[in-house]
Amino acid sequence: MSQTRRSDREAQILRLRHAGEDAAARLPALQAEARRIAATVAPGVHGRRRSGLGETFWQYRHHQTGDGQSDIDWRRSAKTGQLFVRQNEWEAANTVWIWRDGGPSMDYASSRRVPTKRDRAAVCAIALATLLTQGGERVAALNESGRPRSGAHGLERVSRHLAIGPGEAAAVDAPALARHGRVILAGDFLDPLETWHARLDRFAGFEARGVMLRVIDPAEEDFPYTGRTRFRAPGSHDDILFGRAEDARSVYQKRWSEHGEQLDALARQRGWVLVTHRTDKPASIPVMAIYQALAGGLAT
Repeated sequence: MSQTRRSDREAQILRLRHAGEDAAARLPALQAEARRIAATVAPGVHGRRRSGLGETFWQYRHHQTGDGQSDIDWRRSAKTGQLFVRQNEWEAANTVWIWRDGGPSMDYASSRRVPTKRDRAAVCAIALATLLTQGGERVAALNESGRPRSGAHGLERVSRHLAIGPGEAAAVDAPALARHGRVILAGDFLDPLETWHARLDRFAGFEARGVMLRVIDPAEEDFPYTGRTRFRAPGSHDDILFGRAEDARSVYQKRWSEHGEQLDALARQRGWVLVTHRTDKPASIPVMAIYQALAGGLAT
């Protein structure tokens, strides 16, 4: 190996080591914030009973149009002369797979007042894992943390992967999960729509559905730039220079809005739920929405 190649390799190893050290240093702060958010959300969801698939009786309700004959509790109905349906309490799926996007675009933050998209996605994902394990569910970082686990040990293992794991696209390009699981995907979903069509189709092969947490920076939506502005795609050295950035605002915002609408339509077509979250808003809002979507069988 030449001296130049050896030096380049050593420099790359050093950069990776520093990146790993920086990520590890952020772990306690991300975990602490996630625990705070979970504690904030928990009172709003803990102990709430819902109808759905399960074995525990919840309540009777009057028969409605669309209910089948097999839904009717004939014994109860015979006592009153009215048709009643027996509802059981909803029981959560016992396995949830979580992925936090680790792509270059997730490192973006438009100012020091907002976190990077990667850190906000990690905080939301860890908070959700906390709530799920508190409810007795098993969780796993998709294609990273091994088999799903429950309890404090499972949460610690998954939290580390969600905070500082690679979050590689390969995890959603070739997911490895049990059938009928629930899935949480946290990223910015800036890949072409066709890419996400294919990815959700792969999850459908496992009969798995879930929630897409779309994390965006406020500048990505508002496009506040004016004057001479240079833009560079994440992970690229290609620049685009605008003499008057404000002239591109209306066209940009139209395409941005269309992309979001198309993602939402795609999610609904596949039986998923899309939750969009700006990093300048409280993280508890998407965490609550996602937890309720999972608890409601994704029927939103």
